[in-house]
Amino acid sequence: MDALDASKLLDEELYSRQLYVLGSPAMQRIQGARVLVSGLQGLGAEVAKNLVLMGVGSLTLHDPHPTCWSDLAAQFLLSEQDLERSRAEASQELLAQLNRAVQVVVHTGDITEDLLLDFQVVVLTAAKLEEQLKVGTLCHKHGVCFLAADTRGLVGQLFCDFGEDFTVQDPTEAEPLTAAIQHISQGSPGILTLRKGANTHYFRDGDLVTFSGIEGMVELNDCDPRSIHVREDGSLEIGDTTTFSRYLRGGAITEVKRPKTVRHKSLDTALLQPHVVAQSSQEVHHAHCLHQAFCALHKFQHLHGRPPQPWDPVDAETVVGLARDLEPLKRTEEEPLEEPLDEALVRTVALSSAGVLSPMVAMLGAVAAQEVLKAISRKFMPLDQWLYFDALDCLPEDGELLPSPEDCALRGSRYDGQIAVFGAGFQEKLRRQHYLLVGAGAIGCELLKVFALVGLGAGNSGGLTVVDMDHIERSNLSRQFLFRSQDVGVIPLTYPLDPTTEHIYGDNFFSRVDGVAAALDSFQARRYVAARCTHYLKPLLEAGTSGTWGSATVFMPHVTEAYRAPASAAASEDAPYPVCTVRYFPSTAEHTLQWARHEFEELFRLSAETINHHQQAHTSLADMDEPQTLTLLKPVLGVLRVRPQNWQDCVAWALGHWKLCFHYGIKQLLRHFPPNKDTHLLYVLAAANLYAQMHGLPGSQDWTALRELLKLLPQPDPQQMAPIFASNLELASASAEFGPEQQKELNKALEVWSVGPPLKPLMFEKDDDSNFHVDFVVAAASLRCQNYGIPPVNRAQSKRIVGQIIPAIATTTAAVAGLLGLELYKVVSGPRPRSAFRHSYLHLAENYLIRYMPFAPAIQTFHHLKWTSWDRLKVPAGQPERTLESLLAHLQEQHGLRVRILLHGSALLYAAGWSPEKQAQHLPLRVTELVQQLTGQAPAPGQRVLVLELSCEGDDEDTAFPPLHYEL
Repeated sequence: MDALDASKLLDEELYSRQLYVLGSPAMQRIQGARVLVSGLQGLGAEVAKNLVLMGVGSLTLHDPHPTCWSDLAAQFLLSEQDLERSRAEASQELLAQLNRAVQVVVHTGDITEDLLLDFQVVVLTAAKLEEQLKVGTLCHKHGVCFLAADTRGLVGQLFCDFGEDFTVQDPTEAEPLTAAIQHISQGSPGILTLRKGANTHYFRDGDLVTFSGIEGMVELNDCDPRSIHVREDGSLEIGDTTTFSRYLRGGAITEVKRPKTVRHKSLDTALLQPHVVAQSSQEVHHAHCLHQAFCALHKFQHLHGRPPQPWDPVDAETVVGLARDLEPLKRTEEEPLEEPLDEALVRTVALSSAGVLSPMVAMLGAVAAQEVLKAISRKFMPLDQWLYFDALDCLPEDGELLPSPEDCALRGSRYDGQIAVFGAGFQEKLRRQHYLLVGAGAIGCELLKVFALVGLGAGNSGGLTVVDMDHIERSNLSRQFLFRSQDVGVIPLTYPLDPTTEHIYGDNFFSRVDGVAAALDSFQARRYVAARCTHYLKPLLEAGTSGTWGSATVFMPHVTEAYRAPASAAASEDAPYPVCTVRYFPSTAEHTLQWARHEFEELFRLSAETINHHQQAHTSLADMDEPQTLTLLKPVLGVLRVRPQNWQDCVAWALGHWKLCFHYGIKQLLRHFPPNKDTHLLYVLAAANLYAQMHGLPGSQDWTALRELLKLLPQPDPQQMAPIFASNLELASASAEFGPEQQKELNKALEVWSVGPPLKPLMFEKDDDSNFHVDFVVAAASLRCQNYGIPPVNRAQSKRIVGQIIPAIATTTAAVAGLLGLELYKVVSGPRPRSAFRHSYLHLAENYLIRYMPFAPAIQTFHHLKWTSWDRLKVPAGQPERTLESLLAHLQEQHGLRVRILLHGSALLYAAGWSPEKQAQHLPLRVTELVQQLTGQAPAPGQRVLVLELSCEGDDEDTAFPPLHYEL
């Protein structure tokens, strides 16, 4: 079929985070696609929601069945008011509100062969097997991509058929490798040496590459892809270069991704020859047994006209018998699979199959929606062909604790679908919970949906506290379904959760909290929230994503290890490159971007703040930190000796600064302006506009007028401008030295500049594409790359790097929220062993999901003491309150600890090496009196403990004693 007109402009602001995952070509195909989703129970609603948020061109909904009570446990678009109303019609308007650029329509008739021809992708959810086979056969016949998905309680199934000759244009999420060239030899084979610092180890034998920007051996530029061989020393053999011109300098080598072809079987064939996504032979066998369980459940419904009753042992045994009698699965058409049926697994599936759970449909709906995107965009490898997912670990290990049929009977409640799996008693536990959610962004929105659907805190004694200080931006709307366009810019009047608000989120607050969920985008914030959970012994559910990568982890007091940020991520967060490398020896595009970002700060923020301070304080340069101040102010004044008065003055300054930074002859810029000089012009345009903004002057976006203006401006006098950014250390060092005459001249100019209104310091804002902030950084970094022969990155990648933007997509956020919801069931159900919990890591682009048992908390020892990160020493203050001397004696008598150092925060309460006089001053004081004396602060009202840190005589430097909780 023909797709919708995909030529309409892509809304790059709305889809900015998603574009970093998929790229513009894939997004253009997505917004021109037509998709049919049939079945609008919880799973279908999740698929539809994700597709609308991600911007498919047209989505057709099909489900004529009336809404019933059990739908409400997992279908977030429906409410009690929709009972007996068609699910599709009740869902249409709310789905359309998520993204007005997507056409959301309802089809009320049957699914016919002619109807299927109108779509590129067809998705069936919770459909009978007969309907799946009928629609799947027609789709396979006509080349329409087909998906079938279903969940039964705590197990899920997904099938994909993209046809017998489906080409994946871009199989991986990674950007093509690019590296700077040092040298290329003439010969057979030609040997290419990469510049020092290039990622040579990422190239592999057989990779296809192409070349650009080479001087001399120009025959390689934009050549057809060439296969390479990686030598032991890291150099690359690139084929015969004997007849090519001699290599002179520069250039970049870039990987060319290879398309891959996928061949899928139709559903009728794949039912007996299932290819499953699994990591081991044990997982394959497990998936095959789940496959047979689903087939048996379909057979049961066909025979009895209903699904098995919740936790009905008779129905469950019937399903096991049906599975036992199924035709054996086959490895090939002729060779059967010799695998025993895991009857215990099938029985458990049957017992719990009557329900529908929000976390399960969130997880599987996310994966299904991602497969739809793969079908449309031809980006990332699709499933091959079956995926089975189960969370049966949510059920109690002890069979006697499993729910009874009576406890799981339908009650005409919105939680019926969940009660059918866990029982009404467990539902009451959920209702009584009080949880803290930190972060209401993409993952946080999905968690709020899961929490609401499962009924977390819905009782009179329960509750949910949400903390998030970020305001809503338009780029949020492509993955955060709780927000609408009218919410953009809304700022919440709440308190952040950080060290400054511990008087709010303190002992009293956390005493009422049963658990914490964290959906944060910085490791600093995650570490702080995790530390609070460790301090108050609260379970922590934590999730994060980057593109199609996602993680969902659970940390239980005394059961699992406490949260620790990944060492690599924690070390790299906010860690700049060495200044010397960035300024003088850049070798990567990241180096040039950091340099350009620093340029922005110095030119348009710090300089304005310095001049404003000078104006307010009436100081001269002699009163300032001379070397740094002179270096900062000289380029800001530039060729001007008075404040700019108009746009022309700003352009003159920008032109002069361009000359200083990049050392290009001015005539080269002013003549003809060929396409490869547009970057130079963009730099001048952006710099002039930022300079104008700083001075409160009107700017301009007229490129043509700027070209004409540049022809009229005089060439900057090189005698008046010493280069401040040079290509070698000696010149740069000399430029930083300012003699008395230069100081006098700058001081005079500064006095003139200080007359008038304050300057406006510019705060870098990455998400406003009209303010020239990103334009300046991108142009400056690109020109820097040209100076040093470094392959530049495009504007989108530059914006991502300099703005520290995390790529994001709705499917991954929904998947990790679903996985966390499954762990929530275990946390709330009561004491569970470590074997019940799962850390989960997934990569939707490469069909990877691993779930494993968390590690146990590490045990530390000191003499007779043993403890983990969850333990603490407790000492009551007593009545009357004990003195410091009494506290030290108690620690020695009760725990055998001779304290060497005792701290409260940064306040030193005691040190064994103190003089007798100083000890005599501290030891008789009450502990709270001593703390108040040293810190100037008394314990806050309602504060229950003082946390003290200690070290003891005889311990190693690496020993981390448990905190001492001095109970008030």
